[in-house]
Amino acid sequence: MLKDRSVVLMLQPHILCNNENISEYVILPGDPQRATRVAESFLEDWEEIAYNREFKTITGKYKGVLVTITSTGIGGPSAAIAIEELIACGAKYFIRIGSGGAVQSDISLGDLIIATAAVREDGASKMYVESEYPAVSDVLLTNHLIETCKELNFPYHYGIVRSHDSFYTDSEDEIMKYWNEKKVLASDMETATLLSLAQLKGVKAASILNTVVEYESDLKDGVADYVSKEKICIEGEKREIKLALETIYKIDKLK
Repeated sequence: MLKDRSVVLMLQPHILCNNENISEYVILPGDPQRATRVAESFLEDWEEIAYNREFKTITGKYKGVLVTITSTGIGGPSAAIAIEELIACGAKYFIRIGSGGAVQSDISLGDLIIATAAVREDGASKMYVESEYPAVSDVLLTNHLIETCKELNFPYHYGIVRSHDSFYTDSEDEIMKYWNEKKVLASDMETATLLSLAQLKGVKAASILNTVVEYESDLKDGVADYVSKEKICIEGEKREIKLALETIYKIDKLK
């Protein structure tokens, strides 16, 4: 599917891919089934390259541009494994398409949140670099996301998000109140790891979150609505996929 390369790497141990079947453009959903939905609804000439553990990888074309979709599973540690192995396969651009819980009251279900940076409350990024090191998105890639989102007329916000490791915690209300006062937009579990690793490894990364839980709503109820295909959240997922793909198409045409 890709152009012949002079040196073919061995398969990476977790994603089970090599540089023969990975594009330089990679979209990172958390859920393996979201990877399938991207391919079935948006890609042409696609094929599933590998599916091992939480890592499902699909490569196909969007408007003639080769794109790879790799699911990362839940949390920073598994995301870091996928990112490291994808970089080893030659990936250069990464866009996360994830789910987020709003930390501000003016953010509605289905709104897209484009991360400019992430609070590093995860553990995975701290295994790479001290906590003082900032987790920031690539400026040009993020600017393209924002401009494309405007062109598509999708509801969106941009700013700082927060990544953490505890999906269930007894102090959730207090934590949310604290970050609400600090103007953080949303919470997820992978963005900080992605942005930190990308900066350290010299690749470009950005993150889009689809809002699936509103601020001060019940976390379990919000996720249950999403799993049961709550309509507006599903539309948000479609929008974040479209935004990521259109941005990649735009970047490729500018080369």
